[in-house]
Amino acid sequence: MTALHDMTVAELAAQLRAKKLSATELAKHFLARSQADTSGAFLSFNPEATMAQAKEADAQLAAGTAGTLAGVPMAHKDIFVTADFPTTAGSKMLEGYRSPFDATVVRKLGVQAGGAGMVNVGKLNCDEFAMGSSNENSAYKSVSNPWDTARVPGGSSGGSSAAVAARLVPAATGTDTGGSIRQPASFCGITGIKPTYGRASRYGMIAYASSLDQAGPMARNAEDCALMLSAMCGPDLDRDSTSLDVPAENFARDLNASLEGLRIGIPQEFFGEGLAPGVRAAVEAALKEYEKLGAKLVPISLPRTELSIPVYYIIAPAEASSNLSRFDGVKFGHRTKDYTDLVSMYKRSRAEGFGEEVKRRIMTGAYVLSHGYYDAYYLQAQKIRRMISDDFQQAFKVCDVIAGPVAPTVAWKLGEKADDPVANYLADIFTLPASLAGLPGMSVPAGFGEEGMPVGLQLIGNYFKEAQLLNVAHRLQQATDFHLRQPGGAK
Repeated sequence: MTALHDMTVAELAAQLRAKKLSATELAKHFLARSQADTSGAFLSFNPEATMAQAKEADAQLAAGTAGTLAGVPMAHKDIFVTADFPTTAGSKMLEGYRSPFDATVVRKLGVQAGGAGMVNVGKLNCDEFAMGSSNENSAYKSVSNPWDTARVPGGSSGGSSAAVAARLVPAATGTDTGGSIRQPASFCGITGIKPTYGRASRYGMIAYASSLDQAGPMARNAEDCALMLSAMCGPDLDRDSTSLDVPAENFARDLNASLEGLRIGIPQEFFGEGLAPGVRAAVEAALKEYEKLGAKLVPISLPRTELSIPVYYIIAPAEASSNLSRFDGVKFGHRTKDYTDLVSMYKRSRAEGFGEEVKRRIMTGAYVLSHGYYDAYYLQAQKIRRMISDDFQQAFKVCDVIAGPVAPTVAWKLGEKADDPVANYLADIFTLPASLAGLPGMSVPAGFGEEGMPVGLQLIGNYFKEAQLLNVAHRLQQATDFHLRQPGGAK
């Protein structure tokens, strides 16, 4: 019999509906596994709340009022506010904070009326305020990659990717600002998708860069991601001004559709210098599988790919400096115990509460928005951002989906890039363009590269083409078994 933690979201949901399993049984199992973990993936638990949610899911299943994923355990990235669990965003600034409400994504996935009925096991570690590519910027502890505990899991959703890869939970939420779902999914050998910007509500998601942040699911396969994304998305116009007035839909509807005649665009800029040989080999092998399935590979160009790094690291810090200005120790957030007046309280509170990477981005953002530099930096970056978006639209005239590597390398060693923030920034070169354009993108396990570490294939679709993307990923997973493999430490 398959172990509970080796079952997928879809399999667990089916077993629960058939009353072969109970939500309470599952909650106990996954809670025990997660609490015993030493990888640093989790930041907090509330066993009483978890078991109460499981009992409610069981009651809904018995009454026939349960949501589509009722009783299936999962965990939330600690960037989503939760009434029953602390929310810190991986920062000392919010240590001990308890929100009076749930984020919209949390509510839609949870056991509340109208929710999908999933049970929250706990809150997952992340880079502080989602700023990072390695999960080493968490104020509490680093997360280790379950495939090699001496390596990073990727970031900022590193706790989410590590927890799913190690079978601590079957699925988790993540957020993607510049690749923070796709890159850790690639590094840990799981599946993750960032939907079109505005598809999932940002209400209750602690903001890093408001025009870029987007929530998405992380799971072991595309089918599970489709089921979760269907529950997560939908308009939230009263609470989120960036929410799109686009109805929720069933993203699993096209799974198993033929790929015959599908045009897959291959950007030449994604296969240049700096791409590790093992990553290139895994991605090219995955593309050959698509050709076997009837797809056609089409060469394309995204000429402003290299500009995505300076553009992103102007726009995102600028928005972060504005969003994080509210954390001043007055109404909420860390307040220093040692101050003499209001100004010293502001300075000391922020100096003590924020980590080095957050301070670096706040300062960068304040600089590019300052008088005399706004036009030279921020305004120019926004213009190039539009050009990057236009490059994608030109490409989609000759292809249906764009494919390439998620990152230039496999996961690096913990501490390897700690003293070189620019090296961390460069690791996002392939994920940033789709984020700047607001396009849906995902990472799909595509094999293994250097030193046996996982490699993800990135798939990028046009606006609102999530269902197509998920089917393209699903068909690859039907032809390969990379998504079924698990690290040696997951037993």
